[in-house]
Amino acid sequence: MNYFSDVLILVLLFGLYGYSHSLLASFRFKTFIKSKFGKYIAFYRLTYNILVFIGLYLIWEFGPHPSLLIYELNYPYDLIVFGLQLLSLVGVFWCFKYISFREFLGLAQIDRFLKNEYDENELDEKMTFRIEGPYKFSRHPVYLFSILFLLFRAEMNLFYLTMFVSFVAYFYIGSVYEEKKLVKVFGDDYIKYQKRVSRIFPVRIFSGKSELKFNKEL
Repeated sequence: MNYFSDVLILVLLFGLYGYSHSLLASFRFKTFIKSKFGKYIAFYRLTYNILVFIGLYLIWEFGPHPSLLIYELNYPYDLIVFGLQLLSLVGVFWCFKYISFREFLGLAQIDRFLKNEYDENELDEKMTFRIEGPYKFSRHPVYLFSILFLLFRAEMNLFYLTMFVSFVAYFYIGSVYEEKKLVKVFGDDYIKYQKRVSRIFPVRIFSGKSELKFNKEL
Protein backbone atom coordinates (compact mmCIF):
# COMPACT_ATOMS: atom_id res chain seq x y z
CA MET A 1 0.00 0.00 0.00
CA ASN A 2 1.18 3.54 -0.74
CA TYR A 3 1.19 5.06 2.74
CA PHE A 4 2.80 8.30 1.57
CA SER A 5 0.03 9.15 -0.91
CA ASP A 6 -2.64 8.19 1.64
CA VAL A 7 -1.12 10.51 4.24
CA LEU A 8 -0.72 13.30 1.68
CA ILE A 9 -4.37 13.04 0.62
CA LEU A 10 -5.50 13.10 4.26
CA VAL A 11 -3.39 16.18 5.01
CA LEU A 12 -4.71 17.97 1.91
CA LEU A 13 -8.31 17.10 2.81
CA PHE A 14 -7.81 18.32 6.35
CA GLY A 15 -6.12 21.47 5.09
CA LEU A 16 -9.13 22.21 2.88
CA TYR A 17 -11.41 21.48 5.83
CA GLY A 18 -9.46 23.84 8.09
CA TYR A 19 -9.42 26.60 5.47
CA SER A 20 -13.19 26.43 4.94
CA HIS A 21 -13.71 26.32 8.72
CA SER A 22 -11.61 29.48 9.20
CA LEU A 23 -13.39 31.23 6.32
CA LEU A 24 -16.83 30.47 7.73
CA ALA A 25 -15.71 31.61 11.20
CA SER A 26 -14.27 34.93 10.02
CA PHE A 27 -15.76 38.30 10.95
CA ARG A 28 -15.90 39.26 7.28
CA PHE A 29 -18.03 36.26 6.31
CA LYS A 30 -20.31 36.61 9.33
CA THR A 31 -20.78 40.31 8.58
CA PHE A 32 -21.72 39.36 5.02
CA ILE A 33 -24.29 36.86 6.35
CA LYS A 34 -25.70 39.52 8.68
CA SER A 35 -26.05 41.96 5.78
CA LYS A 36 -28.09 39.39 3.88
CA PHE A 37 -30.16 37.81 6.63
CA GLY A 38 -30.21 40.31 9.52
CA LYS A 39 -31.26 38.78 12.84
CA TYR A 40 -31.53 35.35 11.24
CA ILE A 41 -27.79 35.16 11.76
CA ALA A 42 -28.85 33.83 15.16
CA PHE A 43 -29.11 30.45 13.40
CA TYR A 44 -25.61 30.69 11.95
CA ARG A 45 -23.68 29.21 14.87
CA LEU A 46 -25.71 26.01 14.99
CA THR A 47 -25.59 25.68 11.20
CA TYR A 48 -21.83 26.24 11.27
CA ASN A 49 -21.31 23.55 13.93
CA ILE A 50 -23.39 21.07 11.94
CA LEU A 51 -21.37 21.77 8.77
CA VAL A 52 -18.10 21.38 10.72
CA PHE A 53 -19.25 18.01 12.05
CA ILE A 54 -20.37 16.82 8.61
CA GLY A 55 -17.06 17.86 7.03
CA LEU A 56 -15.07 16.02 9.67
CA TYR A 57 -17.26 12.94 9.34
CA LEU A 58 -16.75 12.85 5.56
CA ILE A 59 -12.96 12.98 5.95
CA TRP A 60 -12.97 10.37 8.71
CA GLU A 61 -15.32 8.02 6.88
CA PHE A 62 -14.30 8.37 3.23
CA GLY A 63 -10.68 9.55 3.36
CA PRO A 64 -7.79 7.11 2.94
CA HIS A 65 -7.16 4.87 5.97
CA PRO A 66 -3.47 3.91 6.05
CA SER A 67 -3.54 1.02 8.50
CA LEU A 68 0.16 0.75 9.35
CA LEU A 69 0.32 -0.04 13.08
CA ILE A 70 2.49 2.38 15.07
CA TYR A 71 1.99 0.84 18.52
CA GLU A 72 -0.47 -1.16 20.59
CA LEU A 73 -0.47 -1.05 24.38
CA ASN A 74 -1.31 -4.13 26.39
CA TYR A 75 -2.74 -4.49 29.90
CA PRO A 76 -2.30 -2.63 32.24
CA TYR A 77 -0.91 0.23 30.14
CA ASP A 78 -4.04 0.38 28.01
CA LEU A 79 -6.10 1.00 31.16
CA ILE A 80 -3.71 3.72 32.30
CA VAL A 81 -4.00 5.49 28.96
CA PHE A 82 -7.78 5.10 29.04
CA GLY A 83 -7.83 6.69 32.50
CA LEU A 84 -5.79 9.64 31.25
CA GLN A 85 -8.19 10.01 28.34
CA LEU A 86 -11.12 10.17 30.75
CA LEU A 87 -9.32 12.83 32.79
CA SER A 88 -8.80 14.92 29.67
CA LEU A 89 -12.51 14.60 28.91
CA VAL A 90 -13.25 15.85 32.43
CA GLY A 91 -10.96 18.78 31.58
CA VAL A 92 -13.13 19.66 28.58
CA PHE A 93 -16.22 19.75 30.81
CA TRP A 94 -14.25 21.85 33.32
CA CYS A 95 -13.71 24.44 30.58
CA PHE A 96 -17.43 24.64 29.88
CA LYS A 97 -18.04 25.52 33.49
CA TYR A 98 -16.68 28.97 32.61
CA ILE A 99 -18.22 29.44 29.16
CA SER A 100 -21.75 28.81 27.97
CA PHE A 101 -22.05 25.40 26.33
CA ARG A 102 -25.41 26.41 24.82
CA GLU A 103 -23.81 29.53 23.34
CA PHE A 104 -20.97 27.38 22.01
CA LEU A 105 -23.43 25.04 20.28
CA GLY A 106 -25.62 27.88 18.99
CA LEU A 107 -28.74 27.02 20.97
CA ALA A 108 -28.70 30.11 23.21
CA GLN A 109 -28.70 32.35 20.14
CA ILE A 110 -31.81 30.68 18.75
CA ASP A 111 -33.49 30.96 22.13
CA ARG A 112 -32.82 34.73 22.21
CA PHE A 113 -34.08 35.03 18.63
CA LEU A 114 -37.35 33.27 19.45
CA LYS A 115 -37.80 35.62 22.41
CA ASN A 116 -37.13 38.60 20.11
CA GLU A 117 -34.06 39.47 22.21
CA TYR A 118 -31.33 38.82 19.65
CA ASP A 119 -28.90 41.60 18.80
CA GLU A 120 -27.63 41.01 15.26
CA ASN A 121 -24.49 43.00 16.09
CA GLU A 122 -23.41 40.03 18.19
CA LEU A 123 -23.10 38.23 14.85
CA ASP A 124 -23.29 34.53 15.73
CA GLU A 125 -22.35 34.62 19.42
CA LYS A 126 -22.22 36.76 22.53
CA MET A 127 -18.48 36.88 23.14
CA THR A 128 -17.19 36.59 26.70
CA PHE A 129 -13.77 37.05 28.26
CA ARG A 130 -13.21 35.29 31.55
CA ILE A 131 -9.94 34.48 33.27
CA GLU A 132 -11.04 31.73 35.59
CA GLY A 133 -10.40 28.03 36.10
CA PRO A 134 -8.34 26.51 33.26
CA TYR A 135 -8.25 29.87 31.46
CA LYS A 136 -5.68 30.98 34.04
CA PHE A 137 -3.20 28.50 32.57
CA SER A 138 -4.13 28.25 28.90
CA ARG A 139 -5.81 30.74 26.60
CA HIS A 140 -7.46 27.82 24.79
CA PRO A 141 -7.92 25.04 27.34
CA VAL A 142 -10.67 23.36 25.28
CA TYR A 143 -8.06 22.82 22.58
CA LEU A 144 -5.55 21.64 25.18
CA PHE A 145 -7.80 18.98 26.68
CA SER A 146 -9.07 17.95 23.24
CA ILE A 147 -5.47 17.35 22.12
CA LEU A 148 -4.78 15.30 25.24
CA PHE A 149 -7.98 13.31 24.70
CA LEU A 150 -6.89 12.45 21.16
CA LEU A 151 -3.30 11.73 22.23
CA PHE A 152 -4.08 9.22 24.98
CA ARG A 153 -4.86 6.17 22.89
CA ALA A 154 -3.98 2.53 23.53
CA GLU A 155 -3.61 1.77 19.82
CA MET A 156 -2.14 4.06 17.18
CA ASN A 157 -2.01 3.47 13.45
CA LEU A 158 -0.85 5.74 10.65
CA PHE A 159 -4.36 6.97 9.86
CA TYR A 160 -5.03 8.05 13.44
CA LEU A 161 -1.55 9.57 13.81
CA THR A 162 -2.07 11.64 10.66
CA MET A 163 -5.45 12.82 11.90
CA PHE A 164 -4.00 13.65 15.32
CA VAL A 165 -1.16 15.75 13.89
CA SER A 166 -3.66 17.47 11.57
CA PHE A 167 -5.93 18.26 14.53
CA VAL A 168 -3.06 19.78 16.51
CA ALA A 169 -2.12 21.99 13.56
CA TYR A 170 -5.80 22.84 13.05
CA PHE A 171 -6.25 23.87 16.69
CA TYR A 172 -3.10 25.99 16.70
CA ILE A 173 -3.82 27.80 13.42
CA GLY A 174 -7.46 28.22 14.43
CA SER A 175 -6.40 29.81 17.71
CA VAL A 176 -4.33 32.39 15.82
CA TYR A 177 -7.34 33.51 13.77
CA GLU A 178 -9.61 33.37 16.81
CA GLU A 179 -7.31 35.60 18.83
CA LYS A 180 -7.22 38.23 16.10
CA LYS A 181 -10.98 38.58 16.64
CA LEU A 182 -10.60 38.61 20.42
CA VAL A 183 -8.01 41.39 20.28
CA LYS A 184 -10.39 43.46 18.14
CA VAL A 185 -13.19 42.94 20.65
CA PHE A 186 -11.36 43.18 23.98
CA GLY A 187 -8.35 45.29 23.01
CA ASP A 188 -5.52 45.86 25.49
CA ASP A 189 -7.08 43.59 28.12
CA TYR A 190 -6.69 40.61 25.85
CA ILE A 191 -3.18 41.65 24.78
CA LYS A 192 -2.16 41.67 28.47
CA TYR A 193 -3.69 38.24 28.82
CA GLN A 194 -1.71 36.97 25.83
CA LYS A 195 1.53 38.14 27.44
CA ARG A 196 0.82 36.33 30.72
CA VAL A 197 -0.80 33.06 29.67
CA SER A 198 0.34 30.43 27.16
CA ARG A 199 -1.65 29.95 23.97
CA ILE A 200 -2.52 26.25 24.39
CA PHE A 201 0.05 24.31 26.35
CA PRO A 202 0.62 25.85 29.83
CA VAL A 203 4.37 26.28 29.49
CA ARG A 204 4.29 29.65 31.24
CA ILE A 205 3.34 29.98 34.88
CA PHE A 206 0.33 32.24 35.26
CA SER A 207 1.24 35.23 37.41
CA GLY A 208 -2.12 36.97 37.38
CA LYS A 209 -2.57 40.18 39.33
CA SER A 210 -5.76 41.92 40.28
CA GLU A 211 -5.93 43.83 37.01
CA LEU A 212 -6.54 40.56 35.15
CA LYS A 213 -9.31 39.34 37.42
CA PHE A 214 -12.30 40.60 35.51
CA ASN A 215 -15.30 39.28 33.67
CA LYS A 216 -16.46 40.95 30.48
CA GLU A 217 -19.33 40.27 28.17
CA LEU A 218 -20.07 41.80 24.82
